[in-house]
Amino acid sequence: MGNLRLHIWSITGTVVAFIASLWLNQAIFASTSFVQGINWIYLPSGVRLLSTLLVGFDGFVGLLVAGLLADFVYWFPHDPVRATAGAVLGSLAPYLVYRLALERYRLRASLANLTPKRLLVLAVAYSLANPLLHHIWFALQGNTQNIGESFLSMFVGDLTGALIMLYIIKGILALLPTQPTRSRMKDGLLKVRGALDSAYNNQWR
Repeated sequence: MGNLRLHIWSITGTVVAFIASLWLNQAIFASTSFVQGINWIYLPSGVRLLSTLLVGFDGFVGLLVAGLLADFVYWFPHDPVRATAGAVLGSLAPYLVYRLALERYRLRASLANLTPKRLLVLAVAYSLANPLLHHIWFALQGNTQNIGESFLSMFVGDLTGALIMLYIIKGILALLPTQPTRSRMKDGLLKVRGALDSAYNNQWR
């Protein structure tokens, strides 16, 4: 029951974080939209990559649920095929990069062994994989109008959003204490680190 509860919290946290980042992005960067669903700055891309790096398959599931909610309710309510494809592809790309990080960097909990250079590599890998998957699907659907500019816009938006979120969260994680202290605040932050480590070590792989 404890493991199931941890999975539920990981998935729910991912859904909430993604929806919150989408709202924040629309509030701040709505004017940077290239077309509906593609922005020159896209903060949710950082949440997509972070959630899979931190909680693995749980992050993928949470992103899929959040993506379906966002696409069916907000982005493409009258186009179920586009909504479903967008949610699946948007969740698959960061999960594939997470698997790459596992194999190449022997990824550890709380991103402990991800250097700034490695974070940059993963951000670029995700920012290529996500628009590539989407634009292959667009081409298969016969939608090739402005496909080069659309790809570039999604790549830049994903990269800027991912870098902003990754380095902020990496910096925060680096400040989290690793040992108990006499400070209630620091001990509270230690519990946050412990929860992330537990979620990572309890992934469905």
